[in-house]
Amino acid sequence: MKTTLEELQAFAAVVGSGSITGAAEQLGQTVSGVSRALSRLEKKLDTTLLRRTTRRIELTEEGQAFLARTRAILAAIDEAEESMAARRQQPAGLLRVNAATPFMLHAIVPLVPAFRAAYPQITLELDTDELNIDLLERRTDVAIRIGALRDSTLHARPLCTSRLRLLASPAYLAAHGKPRDVAGLARHSLLGFTQPESLNRWPLRGPHGDEWTVTPAVKVSSGETLRQLALQGAGIACLSDFMTGPDRAGGALVQVLARDTVDVRQAINAVYYRNTQLAARIACFLDFLTERLGAP
Repeated sequence: MKTTLEELQAFAAVVGSGSITGAAEQLGQTVSGVSRALSRLEKKLDTTLLRRTTRRIELTEEGQAFLARTRAILAAIDEAEESMAARRQQPAGLLRVNAATPFMLHAIVPLVPAFRAAYPQITLELDTDELNIDLLERRTDVAIRIGALRDSTLHARPLCTSRLRLLASPAYLAAHGKPRDVAGLARHSLLGFTQPESLNRWPLRGPHGDEWTVTPAVKVSSGETLRQLALQGAGIACLSDFMTGPDRAGGALVQVLARDTVDVRQAINAVYYRNTQLAARIACFLDFLTERLGAP
């Protein structure tokens, strides 16, 4: 007997969710129904695809090989359905988007209501991660990356740029004073990143060139954590405009050393795997972001 779409979907869902229960919830089916579909598939293939224990499910070697084919088949079906939707100018399907927490919160989330109103048949899945992820491993359609790109297997679409500024709260500056020059930063509490170290090189001009390497008193892994520390008066931080616009406009954060700051703008790109034809749901999302974020 031939394998069915239901069986392939059950297999992929179990692997993706890590459990039969999770797969049942994802597919809107019963646990017993997913379990039977998986059993039928293994019987038809005359092989064991998954090792089941009381704690976890693991792919066998045969299961790993079959998973790649299964996902390719399901992706082909999704693309066929999307192409039909595109013909009706109604992109549809699940769109998985990954971005660092600050960009997700301050740039993407405010645009979600308008995007959903324009494309109601697209289901959004938003994921945050502070480090660059493997798009294939995480099954991500689009990732937003800030700064220089290094992965040549990805296609990049420029969205916008965002300027870096040194910022502090009025409360911090009232208590500690404003630094008058770059050297004066040594007497202040500086806030920076745990990694990459390049983020602790601030765009300040001086005898050292156009960069000033700082030694942070507090290091964090997230730009949003850094912003919150600056707002609470913990020190001076170097932050990107995309996440501080309202803070600066409302006076919650104040720029310091403006005359010594080099006009450095971080490139912000949407990246995705190179395909012969871009899925309609991805294309319309990229067009939407480009239009709304625009050039600086």
